[in-house]
Amino acid sequence: EVQLVESGGALVQAGGSLILSCAASGFTFVDYAIGWFRQAAGKEREGVGCISDSDGIPSYADSVKGRFTISTDSAKNTVYLQMDSLRPEDTAIYYCAADLIYPRCSDYSQWEYWGKGTLVSVSS
Repeated sequence: EVQLVESGGALVQAGGSLILSCAASGFTFVDYAIGWFRQAAGKEREGVGCISDSDGIPSYADSVKGRFTISTDSAKNTVYLQMDSLRPEDTAIYYCAADLIYPRCSDYSQWEYWGKGTLVSVSS
C-alpha cells in the first residue's frame, strides 16, 4: 500500500524557515515522481514544486522559486521541502503526492497518491 506522511509544519514568523518532510512507503521511491502542493483556506490546491523520477531535477512554481528547495534521501525514502524567506501568503496545508508517471506539476488532479498534509502558518 502506497503511503505518504508529511511532517514539519509549524507556526513561523515571516522571513523564517521550515523544513517539511514526506516519508514514503509501499513503493519503490526512485521510480515515482514526487510533488509538493499546498492549499490555502478558500483557495484551490496548487503545485509548489515537483521532482521527476527520470532525471531527479526539481521544478518550482514562480511564487516560490528561489525560496523553496526540494531534496530527496533515497535511503530514507523521504522527500524534503526546504522553505526559506517565508511570507504570510505561504500559509497553507502542504501535501506531498506521488505518481508513477510524472504528471504536470501545475495540475494536482493528475497525481494519484496523496498524504494527509501538514499545516504551515506564517505570521506577519
